[in-house]
Amino acid sequence: MALSKKTKEAFLGPLSLNNPVLVQILGICSALAVTVQLKPALVMGISVTIIVALSNVVISLMRNTIPMRIRIIVQLVVVAALVTIVSEVLKAFAYDVAMQLSVYLGLIITNCILMGRLEAFAMTNNAFDSLLDGLGNGFGYAWILVVVAFVRELFGSGKLLGYQIIPDSWYVANGGFYENCGMMLMPAMALILVGCIIWAHRAITDGKENK
Repeated sequence: MALSKKTKEAFLGPLSLNNPVLVQILGICSALAVTVQLKPALVMGISVTIIVALSNVVISLMRNTIPMRIRIIVQLVVVAALVTIVSEVLKAFAYDVAMQLSVYLGLIITNCILMGRLEAFAMTNNAFDSLLDGLGNGFGYAWILVVVAFVRELFGSGKLLGYQIIPDSWYVANGGFYENCGMMLMPAMALILVGCIIWAHRAITDGKENK
């Protein structure tokens, strides 16, 4: 089945040219809070992707029956139900990660990306396009978290997903030349990394547009 230009844009746009973090500057708080390690960043990215995609579909299917004056309340109820389900599943199967994400998992309910897509897209488009829009925005948000967490965990602790990547023999204490950068584990570094990614992204996209 050939996809229309609008449908392709709904999925592909948020991955780069209309990325929710890099372009719309949404979801920054969690991008800074859960990226000290790669594992919680991956789980948060997957969780947000699932929730925004499913909530988009549900709201799209209900859009013609939702009174406009209470649409925000309905959207919040749908999102809260999905967040609760995801939270309980994580506590059952990945309790340590759920504890690392802590309050930020519950705050997905008020995530600007999620509420923005429900209001701007799901309320006016069909379920399939809304699903693709949710997946695109979720993936667009997730890859930023993964990149930031990758850099912070690798250079901050020498590990990825809890596994030692930088050999012990490289460390100064063992006669080597390397020391972990403790600043990478500080919240300020997450903001700096996100800022660098935004700068690089805009430099690349502006360059393409000017050609």
